Parts: sequence; structure tokens; C-alpha cells
Amino acid sequence: MSVVVALLTSVLVVAGASMLVIGLVRLATVPAAFVFEARQRRATPGPAGCGPLFAEPPAVSVVVPAFEEELLIGNCLRSILRSEHPRLEVVCVDDGSSDRTHRRMQEVAQTDARVRVLRQQNAGKGAALNTGIAASRGDVVVLVDADGLFRPDTLTLLLRGFRHARVGAVCGNDRPVNLDHVLTRLLALISHVGTGLMRRALDVLGCLPVVSGNIGAYRRDVLERVGPLRTDTLGEDLELTWRVHRAGYGVTFAPDAVVHAESPSTVRGLWRQRVRWARGLLQATSLHRGMIGNPHHGAFGVYLLYNTLAQVVGPFVQVLGAVVSTVLVLVDGPDRLPASLAGWLLLVGLPLSVALLVVAVLLDRSPGDLRQLWTVVLWPPYSALMSLVVLDAARLELGNAENRWNKLERSGTVSVPGLVEDDGPGS
Repeated sequence: MSVVVALLTSVLVVAGASMLVIGLVRLATVPAAFVFEARQRRATPGPAGCGPLFAEPPAVSVVVPAFEEELLIGNCLRSILRSEHPRLEVVCVDDGSSDRTHRRMQEVAQTDARVRVLRQQNAGKGAALNTGIAASRGDVVVLVDADGLFRPDTLTLLLRGFRHARVGAVCGNDRPVNLDHVLTRLLALISHVGTGLMRRALDVLGCLPVVSGNIGAYRRDVLERVGPLRTDTLGEDLELTWRVHRAGYGVTFAPDAVVHAESPSTVRGLWRQRVRWARGLLQATSLHRGMIGNPHHGAFGVYLLYNTLAQVVGPFVQVLGAVVSTVLVLVDGPDRLPASLAGWLLLVGLPLSVALLVVAVLLDRSPGDLRQLWTVVLWPPYSALMSLVVLDAARLELGNAENRWNKLERSGTVSVPGLVEDDGPGS
């Protein structure tokens, strides 16, 4: 067996074994996800239909930062304006774009008085969000991305996540909109495990670690208490969520508050995005290291210990394991490897992962996405790639590399019907 074949085989084995371990941990969270569903069924919409915390519809400000988003910003803003929520303002912040992003914003603002357009020199997404928050007036501030496409009920359902007075932030449910590539179909499928399963379970456990930058709602008084978003991190949404937890507020999940946004359609785009996410995680971990494993922060502090071991330390262990496995295969030959397809499937934990995936898809009430099930054969290689992503992120952090946003190249593809009314992706 050649060195190259041995290396590739070992990487696959270790990545698969890691999937198996992660799958077992996720299996343990399934009961909590079902508890979440039971609670949701008993929940009432409240007197104003926005959850029990609000006696009347609160004033909501949606802050939309944008940089070089002329292709998508128009459809994003129009989808928000189609919201059924009665008290709404949209604050757009152009972060120094050189294309027609600002012009597109103004075109929408001229047709709807609820839209305000601001412009600043390029300073990054965190700074643009802070500009928008400072200019907004709502009691609830919703932070979104410029490629998001909203349903009419998204904001109303998002507000229902404020179930009681100690909830400081609510995370919505973000799903891919561009299903025109094999990679985006894989991402659309496996993302249900993170949203349909893990977010539900972590909500019940009080450990939801991130309010998605695509769709997250915050009480204004909580934002004023925890301070503005940091501008020196690539994971401003993650870091802000940890500060909300640190301040003693709860973070909840609103699964029916769906926004659709573009996912990476190329391996290069996926790599750049996930390296940015991983650097954001490393930066947040460093900034809040005192919270990790600290019982003073309740269940969330304990969860951060697991999160750090699984997402920061784990990838290094996986790569080391791949190296050791390669040496063993080269020394002892292929006898250590499974001799049958069934043995390989069990080794990489694919049956367990697929079972959890089906549960997650059904929890998200998206059985149609199971038509992408054929892409799960790419899950083990994807898992191996994500381990390497963390190593590269660590290399960049240790080298004090510049915080580059590396935003995705937009295609304007919309594979989900009913989200866009106008002709053309940028109209």
C-alpha cells in the first residue's frame, strides 16, 4: 500500500471515528431536543402573537450591514419589509462599498419610509452593526446579514423566543437558499443536525453558544448592558452571545423563525468561510477563557469546557491520530482496516450519523430535504476538512494574521420558491 493511499485511508478512518464519537454525544442530546418540542407545543403565542413577554407588538429594528452586496441587498430588504410585524424599521449600513450597494439601499428606501440608509468608511461588520444599533430606535434589535431572505412570519416567530424576562437574545433558524451544487446540497442537509437537533437540545440545557449572525434578536436593554459588538474579532456574533451569557441572561432558539441565505458552493469558498469561523471561535475562547469550565456561569460555563475540547483541542487530536494510523498501516499493512463495506460504514459512524440526521430533519419539519441524502457519502471527507480548518485558523492566530472577512462570492441563486417576488437577483 502506497504512502499516499495509507495517508488518505488513515485520515478517513480518524475523521470517521471522530464522527462516531460526536454522534454518540449528539445521541445523548436527543431527549433534550424532544423536551424542547414538547415545550413548543405547549407554548402560547401571547396576547400580541409575539410571545408571552409582550403585551403588544414591540418596536423592532432590523439592522442590515452590507459590504459589496449590490447583487443581493435589494431582495434582502424587500423580504424584511414584507414582514407581518406591524412596528418595524430597517436600518441599512453600507460599510464603504465600492459597488452599487448604497444605491440599491437608497432605491428601496425611496419606496418605503420604514427604511433608513447610513454610510460609513469601511471598518468591518462589527463596526457597521454598532453604527446601525446606535441609530436604531426599537425595543428589540434584530441583527441580520445582507444575503438573508425572510418569510413574512419570520420576525413574529423570532420574537416568541423571548419566553420570559431573563431571555436576553433569541437565535433564529438559518437555512441555505442555493441548492444548485453538490456541496450546497450537503450543507443544506447536514445543517439540520446543528439547527434541528443541537440548537433545540442546547436551548433546553441553557447552553446555546451562538446567536446566528444571519438572524438574531436582542433586547435593547441587554445590548446596552453588555456593550457594543467587538470590532477586533472575526466572530462578533459568537463573542456577543458569550457576553450575554456572562451577564446572566438566557439565550433561546426559535426554530420556526426561518431565514434563507447563501452557503459556499465551492471548496475554496467553504474553506475561507470556515477558517474565519474557526478564528472567531479561537478569539472568543481566548477572550472568555475565564468562563470555560467555570461553574459560576452555570451550565454554560461547563458546556464551554466540552465545546473547547471538542472544537479546539479535538481537531489537533484527530490530525495526530491520522498520523499515528498512517504509520501503523504502513508498518502492519492493511490488515488493521475493515475488510467489508459494512465494516467501513460502522467504523466511520455513518449509520448513527444518518439516523441522527433523519431525526433532525423531521424535527425541522423539512422531510423534502431527505432527497439530498445521497450526499452523506461526502460527510466523512467534509469532517476531515473541518479538522484541517481549525489547524489553519490556529496557524493564522499564532502568526497574528490580519482579520480578513473573506466574504463569500455571491451568486444570487434562489432555489427555495416563494422568497423572491422580483425578476433578477439584484432587482
